[in-house]
Amino acid sequence: MLRDESCSTEPSGSTVFKDERKQAYLNPEGADLPLISPVPAATLDRARRYRLERLRLKMREWDCGALLLYDPVNIRYAFDSSNMSIWTMHNPSRYALILADGPAILFEFEGAEHVNDGLPGIDEVRPAKSWIFFTAGNLMEPRMKAWADEITALATGDGGNRRIAVDRLEPAGAFELRERGLTLLDGQELAERARSIKSAEEIELMRWTIRVCEAGMARMYEISEPGRTEREIWAELHFENARSGGEWLETKLLTAGPRTNPWYQECSDYVVKRGEMISFDTDMIGPYGYCADLSRSWTAGHVAMNAKQKALYSAARAQIEHNLSVIRPGMTFGEFNELSWQIPEKYQPYRYTLALHGTGMADEWPGVLLHPDFDPDFTGIIEEGMVLNVESLIAEAGSESIKLESQALVTATGAERLDSFPWEEI
Repeated sequence: MLRDESCSTEPSGSTVFKDERKQAYLNPEGADLPLISPVPAATLDRARRYRLERLRLKMREWDCGALLLYDPVNIRYAFDSSNMSIWTMHNPSRYALILADGPAILFEFEGAEHVNDGLPGIDEVRPAKSWIFFTAGNLMEPRMKAWADEITALATGDGGNRRIAVDRLEPAGAFELRERGLTLLDGQELAERARSIKSAEEIELMRWTIRVCEAGMARMYEISEPGRTEREIWAELHFENARSGGEWLETKLLTAGPRTNPWYQECSDYVVKRGEMISFDTDMIGPYGYCADLSRSWTAGHVAMNAKQKALYSAARAQIEHNLSVIRPGMTFGEFNELSWQIPEKYQPYRYTLALHGTGMADEWPGVLLHPDFDPDFTGIIEEGMVLNVESLIAEAGSESIKLESQALVTATGAERLDSFPWEEI
């Protein structure tokens, strides 16, 4: 729902939304107001309990006594605790320890313990022992040893299970834990396998994140006019995400015209020209920490596509629709690969290597490669409850690139799209 829509002075109808399809999508009366989540607090609490239990379930399956998490995305999944996530991605100075048969402990950045007040999954908050060079300098070694002593004592208790899963850790820290007799397991695999199956409550939270993302996309659509820079257009998504309670954008993938090919150029001060294709990939970590990973392409000025643009766009739509249609729970990755859309040879040099990937609080396992790149030794099964993103990037020599992507829930009968932002009419 939109807040105080009646107070907006924004004009309505076609004066705001040049494409009539958008009028049904984002209420023009509330276009300048932030989105307020309608998700009840009880839904969030159920999702929190489910996620922590998913981790403990995998710990039991792996015969793992403790799980040590440094990745802020995994910490958010476990506890719904978020504090300086981007900063701690490259300054690992807060962490969590979950015991299979004991408490779940968050080691928080000193002075920030209070940010975790009210989070039900955390049994104890302790000050983190940071031993990164930035803060420890020449004291790294003694601080690291004190950290390793504490982790080992908590993980083993009275001499119990000495198998500990760790998602990411500097080599010196891993060495110290092994010196104390711990066996280290791949905690990133454990966490991503746990994260791969979503509860109904998680899907409700993700639907809202996608709603916010698509509201940002509507803003982007409306200012995609000749004379705008790529960065100006991209900023609209940041704005909508930030004011609606979101987190960050993982990439800067919005380009126009000749800068769309080759793909992976980041948005710039390039000034878009009338009729050029604008292509983007949101990679948005939004409200509740969930990812909305959507791609669209449209023309600057919203003019009709030329013949080449239409041909490329039609191929991209065909790839998306076909691959969505063949997804079924229980099929192996190899079976999906065999049934997937076969990209024509003329587009292969410019292809996007992923056909599918998992999505939760970020892009996650599984990453299923496009058929020219698929390794038959890559094994796994598509399961009900997964959220999979279906990808397409279509271009040829000298052309622009069309980037399309849809986010879908795997149900008992197939793939249910979670996004609803309209495709372009050609």
